[in-house]
Formats: sequence, C-alpha cells, structure tokens
Amino acid sequence: MIGMGRQALYANLKPFLQSGDCRVVAVCDVDRWRLEQAKQAVDQHYQNADCLAYADWREVLARKDIDAVMNSTPDHWHVPISLAAVKSGKHVSCEKPLTLSIAEGRVLADAVKKHGVTFRTDSECRSDSYMHKTAELVRNGYLGRIHRIEVGVPTGDVAGGSSAPMPVPEDLDYDMWTGPAPSRPYTVDRVHPPRAYTRPGWMRCRDTCEGMVTNWGAHVIDVAQQTHDSERTGPVSVEGKGQYPASGSGLWNVLLNFQIQYRYADGVVLDYHTDKGAFLRVEGEGGWIHAPWLGGQMTASDPAILRIRLKDSDVHLPQRQDKEDFLYGIKNKATTMADAEVGHRTCSMCQLGHIAIQLGRKLTWDPGVERFTSDEEANRLLSRTYRAPWELGSA
Repeated sequence: MIGMGRQALYANLKPFLQSGDCRVVAVCDVDRWRLEQAKQAVDQHYQNADCLAYADWREVLARKDIDAVMNSTPDHWHVPISLAAVKSGKHVSCEKPLTLSIAEGRVLADAVKKHGVTFRTDSECRSDSYMHKTAELVRNGYLGRIHRIEVGVPTGDVAGGSSAPMPVPEDLDYDMWTGPAPSRPYTVDRVHPPRAYTRPGWMRCRDTCEGMVTNWGAHVIDVAQQTHDSERTGPVSVEGKGQYPASGSGLWNVLLNFQIQYRYADGVVLDYHTDKGAFLRVEGEGGWIHAPWLGGQMTASDPAILRIRLKDSDVHLPQRQDKEDFLYGIKNKATTMADAEVGHRTCSMCQLGHIAIQLGRKLTWDPGVERFTSDEEANRLLSRTYRAPWELGSA
C-alpha cells in the first residue's frame, strides 16, 4: 500500500485486509503520522507486528517478495509511482484519476502492455448496478441508435486557501511529497491537514490535481465511454466553458463549474457538466435511460426498458467490486474492468475538456495519434514538465 491518506485508510485498505486472496505486508507514506496509523491498522487486523513501514516508495518496489501494489497517493504521483511499479514487474491498482496529463497516460498504458502485468484503474462506478445495467442495455442495442449521452457531476470545489508560507510539519517529508510537481513554499492548504484525514487542499491546486473535472469524470465519464463502446479511443472534437476562482480569491485554482461537449466520429454527442448530483443519461432512437449514481432511482422513457433481460447471445459486461476485480485479474491473468488503456482514455476525455476550456475554443482531436489537429498551442498542453530530478521517461 503506497500512500496512506484518507482514501487509502478508509476505502482501499480494508477490502485487501478482508480478502482471502492477498496479504498486506507493507505500507508507505511520506507523512510519518499517517504511516504509523496505517501500520497499526494492518498489525491490528493480523494480530502481529509484521507489517513493514516505509517512507520511500522505491524501497517497496525493490522488494522481490511483493507481487502487487495499491497506489493511493495524490494525483501528481499516480503515474510516476505506477510506471516504476510496472517496470519492476509489479501488478498495480492505481487510484483515479489515473493521470495528470495525456502524455503521462500514453506512456503508462504502453508500459503496462510492454511489461505484461495486471493493471487496474481504481474506479468503482462500473461496479454500480444502475451503471452496469445502462451500459449493457445500450451496448446490446435496446435503445436503438444512440445520438446523445449526458453526464452530470457535482462540483464540490470552492475558492479560497491560504498561500502564506508555513513551517513544514515535522512528520512530513515535503520535498518527497512534492515530487515531480512544481516547487512551492509549504502551506497546509496546498497539502493535507497534519494528523487528520479531512479533505486535502492538494485536490484544489492545479499543480497536483485538476479538480472535479477529472475526479468525478474518472467515474462517470468512464461508464459513458464504456456504454458508447469507445473506452479505448475518444472523441473527434471538444469544446467547453467553465468558471475558475476569481483572481486574488486564494490559493485554490481548479474549475468551480464547467460545461463540456464532445462529438464522436459516429455523430454521438456527449455533454458533460456540473450538476446537483452524479448521473448518466443515454438517449437513442428507442428512448432514454437515466441512471443516477450514489442516490436516486433509475428511470427510462418506458419502464419496460428496465425490465429487459439479456439474452445469452448478448454482450455481458463483467461486474465485480473494484478490489475483487484487481485480484481476479492477477489470479486469472485477465484484463481488469478498467485497465491502464481504459483509465488513460477516460482521463484523456476529462483533460481534453479542460484544455478546451483553458483555450476558449472548439478543438479537433485525432484519437488515433492523440494529438490536436493543426493546433500546436493546444498540443503543448498535452504534457507537464516534471520537477528535477524526476522525469517521466518511456515505457
């Protein structure tokens, strides 16, 4: 387990501890207090003191007896650590959103293919019964020809945050926490609260995260792509608008709200926007389906649509819980429900929309070569510069 913040401790650790298919043998974090809390949780579960604690993730990857890692670090560390783990022959489950740039995602997806390990993008939306049912009904043609998909997500982001420099807490290795991100003076609103597990400020800083456009999109855009059967490609155009915090309003600078429209080569339009809740809506010649996530009831233009039972000859999409899916993939040498290519393409969708918002114009995209057509200004936003000595490298 690499990265032992609130997502790791409250969501990712417990399923692995409870699984009969694996054993947690090591935890790693740059925050000493969080590291100690994680080791205590593991040791308490197994009723021993065998779990080893590491401050440097490279020491974890150097262990030959470790077969797989769960990467629950902040977003700016997702690809560097996952890529190194893949190259070391480890199976990897990495928190969503998988990447901070489209260039990162391409290198990681290529590396997974090259090194032949099991990889899972750790998003649980495909496991949801409403989302799964929607994808299966649409993929099997029960709505006829699809013409529009809509994804709504709550924002959850606000302006604010103090940029005033503060002393670095004694528990935190701030230089290692920063890693490949730009070097900035420490302030608690840029990192996470010391000795607590409340919402971290790094999720609202574009140096380390792109905000809810990727954090929520990594869930519902993922299922939208699966539903449209475009999870290994992407759109051909994108345009959007959004609102950032006002200048001088504080440290946090991710999008507060947004409206993005994508168009695929087959003419299907996908509208992605902030809303009161998370949902997926699909409209076709034969009606529509509206699938909420985390609250509400699934509805359709005709209730009979929701009573359809798939035939044996229909496409049956896999449905397993996220951690179960990862371990199943390792044991059976099987592709997970959201492998590196799928996770990369999902993140790409969100990042394409963000780039269109930043530039304020409609962009033409070639999903085959993953470049904008005749727009070098946009293409320069496909990658990020790593802080030395960190570098992305190759697959």
